[in-house]
Amino acid sequence: MPGILLAIGYTALLLYFMRRLPFYAQVPQLPMRSVALLLLLKVLAGTALWAVYTWSYTDRVHADVFKYFDDSAVMFSALWERPEDFLRMLFSVGNDNAWFDERYYKVMNHWYREYESNLHNDAHTIIRFNAALRLLSFGEFHVHTVFAAFLSLTGMVALYRAFVGLLPGRERLLAIVIFLLPSVLFWASGVIKESLLFFGLGLLLWKVLELLNGTIRPWGLLLLAMSTVLLFHLKFYVIASLLPGIGLLFLVRTLPRVPVPILFAVVIGGTMLAGLNLQHVVPGFNILETIAVKQRDFIGLSEAMQPGSFVMPERLEPTFLSFLQQGPHALYIALLGPLFHSGPGLFGLVAAAENAVMLVALLVLLRYRVAWAQVRQDLVLALLAYIVLMSLVIGWTTPVMGAVVRYRTPLLPMLFIAALLLMDHRKLLARWPVLKPFFFA
Repeated sequence: MPGILLAIGYTALLLYFMRRLPFYAQVPQLPMRSVALLLLLKVLAGTALWAVYTWSYTDRVHADVFKYFDDSAVMFSALWERPEDFLRMLFSVGNDNAWFDERYYKVMNHWYREYESNLHNDAHTIIRFNAALRLLSFGEFHVHTVFAAFLSLTGMVALYRAFVGLLPGRERLLAIVIFLLPSVLFWASGVIKESLLFFGLGLLLWKVLELLNGTIRPWGLLLLAMSTVLLFHLKFYVIASLLPGIGLLFLVRTLPRVPVPILFAVVIGGTMLAGLNLQHVVPGFNILETIAVKQRDFIGLSEAMQPGSFVMPERLEPTFLSFLQQGPHALYIALLGPLFHSGPGLFGLVAAAENAVMLVALLVLLRYRVAWAQVRQDLVLALLAYIVLMSLVIGWTTPVMGAVVRYRTPLLPMLFIAALLLMDHRKLLARWPVLKPFFFA
């Protein structure tokens, strides 16, 4: 009960400050009342995630929503005994030695991965996040849910702000695809990496588009740098998937006379060339080998735990040909896998239904599209590059549809934003006037 009361108090405090900050209170075509309701909805969704892992999946040691929270208690315990140790661990300064290893990290269950690689261990970031929040939460889990939901909402508001000016008349649909997709709402509202991921992703894209438009302020550059660092430490493959699209946007601005499709081909070719030769720049880091090992580890974990939505893939070899041959299957798994291989139970049914509705909605949006010459081609192709790269990584490495539903949440809003950029809503409304409440005149 004290935790619930404290969480309610922090929610009220956040709503109070949100009403006084223009970032939340003055969002185009999104009244503050709606933003406040979205925060409450996300807190409820985060609480639902807690309930699922409390009563349905009761293995607390391996539940993402609890395991990093529990490990953060070990780090936080240093604050009272050795505050310097706490600060060193929190900010990763001089904490990589035997003292910290024996006293703290080996006491945790998830500071070290079972299979280490050259990639940054994103568990460290979420453990530090929870340890810092304990200064406010006094160890009450529901307070962490409130702040995770708030940070996720902040990133989504930033993402909405990034694209709202490009979609006149379609603002309501934009809000729906960013805030209300069921899997995004569920997985990006709780005390897991996806909430922080949306925080960094939204801020990054908002500030990148401001930088391209020449409207960014000095503090915006700081936000851009901070969100880039956050994404790098959370999910390296997300920031890596963004880079080709961002590079295309800057190339188009730098070389406005060169046709966008040509620049897109140059960016994709350059990305492939750089990826296949990254080990020559970063010794020991072979991207194909890293992804193949990730797939192997995920298959091994799945065979041990036997989830109901497991789909055995072809084993990847660390060769370009192997990845090329498995590319279509990877795209199928990431984008359509939950529809056909969702597994038994309520969650599988919900995942399949969501995928079916999204597929129909996308087909409808693309049926009533504008001419290609009238589209922001650079933005659509940048989003497409991100969507395809993210889908490939997820499809290559993730053979469990329950995990696919979660991991693909950062690409679903982008998929629909690209469709909205291609859609002629006047044609759609002329054929289906019943849909008018979803649009502004």
